[in-house]
Amino acid sequence: MSDLTPPAIEREVRRRRTFAIISHPDAGKTTLTEKLLLFSGAIQIAGSVKARKASRHATSDWMEIEKQRGISVASSVMQMEYRDCVINLLDTPGHQDFSEDTYRVLTAVDAALMVIDAANGVEPQTRRLLQVCRARNTPILTFVNKMDREVQEPLALMDEIERELGMEVVPFTWPVGMGKTFHGVMDLRAQQMRVFKPGADRNEDDDEILAGLDNPAYAERFGAPYEQAAGEIELLTDAAPPFDEAAFLAGRQTPMFFGSAVNNFGVREVLDALVDLAPPPDKRVAIQREVLPSEPKFSGVVFKIQANMDPAHRDRIAFLRVASGHFERGMRLKVVRSGKELRPNSVVSFLSQRRELLDEAFAGDIIGIPNHGVLQLGDTLTEGEPLQFTGLPFFAPEMFRSVEVADPLRTKQLRAGLTQLGEEGAIQVFRPLAGSLLLLGAVGQLQFEVVAHRLEHEYGVKARIMPSRFQVARWVTCPPEAGGQKELQRFIDANAHRVAYDAVDAPTVLVEYAPELRAIESNWPQIRFHALREHAGLVFQRQLEG
Repeated sequence: MSDLTPPAIEREVRRRRTFAIISHPDAGKTTLTEKLLLFSGAIQIAGSVKARKASRHATSDWMEIEKQRGISVASSVMQMEYRDCVINLLDTPGHQDFSEDTYRVLTAVDAALMVIDAANGVEPQTRRLLQVCRARNTPILTFVNKMDREVQEPLALMDEIERELGMEVVPFTWPVGMGKTFHGVMDLRAQQMRVFKPGADRNEDDDEILAGLDNPAYAERFGAPYEQAAGEIELLTDAAPPFDEAAFLAGRQTPMFFGSAVNNFGVREVLDALVDLAPPPDKRVAIQREVLPSEPKFSGVVFKIQANMDPAHRDRIAFLRVASGHFERGMRLKVVRSGKELRPNSVVSFLSQRRELLDEAFAGDIIGIPNHGVLQLGDTLTEGEPLQFTGLPFFAPEMFRSVEVADPLRTKQLRAGLTQLGEEGAIQVFRPLAGSLLLLGAVGQLQFEVVAHRLEHEYGVKARIMPSRFQVARWVTCPPEAGGQKELQRFIDANAHRVAYDAVDAPTVLVEYAPELRAIESNWPQIRFHALREHAGLVFQRQLEG
């Protein structure tokens, strides 16, 4: 146990801000991530995300396929310090085919920064991610990006966000013009204007700041765009709701900022707002009890596993969100699921691929534990207390493929590669009871392409991804009062031709059509069929049954 006093731990917890950046693909999320790092002093030069063939790539996009495609397909974790706060920033995949990874990341954060393309407004993936945030009452800040282009009118965007996402919008900044006539933003709270100058390498500290919102010089200098902005600000003053901290913290109200991430413009206001408004870590729910962040004893939960972040070492890193206490390198920890003991000595913090050895961490921090199959997604680590944190979702796949190795001599490598990719959640891997071919389950087609690419380039295995007859999957359990493990085994034996086991050996029934599933459900009333496998719930279920 830490020798720090609870007040000392509490002081460190209050300094933490842990948030994810979410958006639809191509809204500029990765660019904004990089500029936040730039303004915090965490990096000295921004990478280029404009072209797939650019010699420099975004700091947060490290996987080879990301560099080729120019998209983020894995979540990155970055830690930085700004204004005496420790900021843990999680960049998530924007592409909907990787939504499961994003959903799990959202369980590890205390706030979210939503990036909206000012030309396209609210897009489908934004809507989907917001539903997840709203379900968890996650506070959300909104950054409207790409104001240096021809975009939608800001009032129309504000109305669309309120209508589509069902939350009040409170502008903290307001744009003066757009595209070629974009002159800057009015900071409505600081009562000043930041004048826009284009240039990806410009320093915001050198920006021209003009005092007041109704400075007489504005009309002469900025013309019609200012006149329009002034009229809109007057309208907002009368009609827009005041900022309500309680509504924001409950996920019902979002502060809105305008800018251009690629030009480093409007980024500092967002960074300051994250420090000022985003909440520090709060209590987290375990099956057994609520865990307070300032408790002296350490606890944490694995929300992500990433293989081959360092291809030279074939490593696997378990990303763990610290829930309570004071982590110290080399301390004795227990994996609650298996009862195994760990004494991690090479724990790391991240700046994307760059990593540093970590001596200590507190609630809200994200730490990386090198892991060789000991840790699984959803695992809870404690100093001994049998806790199991809840809320890590796994969704029933919507697409299936069978997979076989092109070279039979590489079968062992195929299975090892798929096992690791399954453990990290990049794809769901199923072992059918009948037949030798492994089955892959995914939310979208791009996941299969990424897995095939990673098998070839990270594991040296060329795999054939082939169609599968299955279209629907459900995890199956049976509560103790309905017969428990005995009834579940009877179901598995009777349906061996359509049962498979997933990465954590949870039994799954696979069918070709939804009516077939309905027939099975009616024939086996004691069996429960789940479209969602919350890791903790099924582990606990198996403990009860076993």
